[in-house]
This record gives sequence, structure tokens and C-alpha cells, in this order.
Amino acid sequence: MPEAAAGLLGIAALFGLMLFRMPVAFAMLTVGFFGMWALSGLKAAGAVLLTEGYASVSGYALIVVPMFILLGNIASAAGFSRGLYDAAFAWVGRFRGGLASASVLGCGLFSAVSGSSVATAVTIGKVALPEMQRLGYGPALATGAVAAGGTLGFLIPPSTGFVLYAILTEQSIGRLFMAGVLPGLLLVGLFILTIWIMALMDPGAGPRGPKVPWSRKLGMTFRALPLVAVIVLSIGGIYAGVFTPVEASGIGATLVLALALVSRRLTVGLFRMALLDTVRTSAMLYMVVIGANVLNPFLAVTHVPETLGHALTGLGLGPYGTLTAVILAYVVLGMFLDGLSMLVVTIPIVFPIMMANGFDPIWFGVVAVIVVEMGMITPPVGLNVFVVKGIAPAVPMVTIFRGVLPFLLAMLIGLLLIVQFPGIALMLPASMFD
Repeated sequence: MPEAAAGLLGIAALFGLMLFRMPVAFAMLTVGFFGMWALSGLKAAGAVLLTEGYASVSGYALIVVPMFILLGNIASAAGFSRGLYDAAFAWVGRFRGGLASASVLGCGLFSAVSGSSVATAVTIGKVALPEMQRLGYGPALATGAVAAGGTLGFLIPPSTGFVLYAILTEQSIGRLFMAGVLPGLLLVGLFILTIWIMALMDPGAGPRGPKVPWSRKLGMTFRALPLVAVIVLSIGGIYAGVFTPVEASGIGATLVLALALVSRRLTVGLFRMALLDTVRTSAMLYMVVIGANVLNPFLAVTHVPETLGHALTGLGLGPYGTLTAVILAYVVLGMFLDGLSMLVVTIPIVFPIMMANGFDPIWFGVVAVIVVEMGMITPPVGLNVFVVKGIAPAVPMVTIFRGVLPFLLAMLIGLLLIVQFPGIALMLPASMFD
């Protein structure tokens, strides 16, 4: 069998295994191992499994994964997320759709400590959705704002999406983290603008919240400041070159743990739950990294990326035509795969094609992560939609999907702006080493 045909068969088998509910990590392991066995023999396949499996998780840079996950879990267990949401609501709750805007702001702030879209949607959703229901918000606007806001956890650093992209493409985690800051703020602004327009079109869907006196505004802001300071110290320290992303993750986790202990918000039981959740999530991500690194040699041997690259080049689409085709392919895949699976499966194939067309690897990382974010709220899979459905079981799925459609449009506008003005993503990483 020709190598390219074997590679395409392997990719088909990979998607088939995932459709049959095999975890993405084990699907990649299976296809990578047996594919190498078929093409190069059992000895070569065993060598790849052993060497790549160990090398992929023994790197120092990967420590950022459990540390930042622990940081987010402790912050959630200690109830710091409520302080972020209350502070945001104090400032914007008085406006139309203000409670939904506060949810988006809370998601953006909590994303900077969690690195996970699901954790962000769950944590802020549990606080925000009951409040919006109490004030009579339309269910579509309320659930759509939380589902869309939760996707920010995959873009705003410390993003697990950027960590995986950096590992798969051998790029700088610090540069990718910085590249996600301004696009993340851009999406926050576009989401709030979307909420304002939706509330303007249907005032009953997003009524004004109660007026908050200045003393309470300042009090809520003051209570949120310690966690905000940890965020600024961690991300700002990376930007200033004071410490590496690995050191920032350790410092951030230690400071949040200290804050939780000093404020007496963290019991032994809650701390144990945070540790166990950190171990589970980290183990899952480590297995994904192992699976991707076992699959990559198989794809390299079959020359699938080069074959697809030549095929796209032969179509005469040009760099931006090729980028458009890749984005459309991501949108279609996002209808059936969760974001993490889509990222680790496609990047080894798509990345060489993008580099051959002259795109900046850091910039493309931001584009890829945003498109993956869109998949998190795209029907019929829409992982964040199912997460929000779990928090608000009385709201029909159709209503939640209807609520996220305006936010999908906002994300598309943000993506077009980043394509048109690459400096939005590249300005901060470029200035890190000036």
C-alpha cells in the first residue's frame, strides 16, 4: 500500500475510533502504533511508543499544565470566582444586559487563572445563571453569554490550548500566552457589544440590574483585588521576562493557595477535591500529548501533510485562500469533535501547510485556537453548550444554541479582524524581546 494511502486510511481510522467513543488519546495511540507497525515493523513501532511516550511528558515546560490547573481549581474551590463576578456586576450590572456582561467579564477574569473553557463555564455559570434567572433574563441571552464567555478559557492565558499547540509545534509557550491577551480582550469587548445589541433589540431579555452604591462597588473590587493581583503578577511577570511560564505557574498556584488559607476559605475536603481534579485533568492532558507524539511519526512517514499541502497548492488558492479552506474545515470538524480533540488531531497536519504558505506560527496559533473556540459552541456537539445545559437543565438545548449564534458571529468578526490586522496577536509577543 502506498504510504500516502496508508496515512489517509490511518486518519479515517482515527476519526472512526473517536466516533465510536474511544478517547482521543487512545485513538491516536492506536493509529500511530499500528500504523508504524504496518509500515516499518513492530520494532520501529515499539521504539516510537517508548521514546516518544517518555520524551513527550518528561519535558520541563509541561509542568505548566498541572500547576495552572491547580491554580484554577483552588481558586474555584475557595470561591474566589464569586468575588470576580460580583466585582464585574457592581460596575456593569446597572446597564441593559449588565448581568450577562458581568458574566462575560467574570469568564474573562477567571480564564486568566483556569486555562480551561469547561471550568470557566461551570464556575461562572453556577454563580451567574441563577442571578440572571432571578432578574428575569431571557434564557437564550443568559445561557448564550455563559457558554460563549466560557470559551475564553481556551484563549486567554494560561490557556491549555496554547500549551498543547506549543508542544505540538515546538513554539514558545510564553510568546503564545502573550499572543492570546489582546485577542482575548477583543473577544470580551465584542461579546459585551453583542449583549448590548441583543438587549437593545429585546429589552425584556436583558433588564437592568439594581443600582450599586459607590461604597459597595469599591468594596467588591477590593475583595477581588488579591486574585486579580495574582493574575497580573503571573501574566505580567512572563511579559516582563521576570520569570518563565513554568515559574509563573508555580508562583501563581502558591499565591492562590496562600490566599485561600489566609482567608480560611479552603477546607481539607475542598483542597483534596482540588488536588484530585488536578490529577485527573493533568493525566488526561498528558495522555493526549503522548498520543499526539506517537501519531506524529506515523504521519511523517506517510507524508500526509506534504501531500495535502501540494494538493492545496495545486488548487491555486494562494496563502489566504488556503487559510480560508483550513478555517472552513475547522468549522465543519467543530460540529462533530470537541475542541481539544480537534486541535491535537489537526495541528500536525495543518501546521506544515500554514508554514509553507508563509504565515507566522504564533499568529496561526491564535487563529487556530479561536476557530477551535467556535467549535465549542457550534451545534450539534458544542461542548460548552452541554456544560451550560447541565447547569440550567430547564432550558431546552435549542434555546441555548439559539442564544450562542450571535456570539458565534462576534467571534467570526474577531477572527476576521485578527486576520486583517495580525498585530493584534503579534504586538505583545514581539515586544517581549525588544
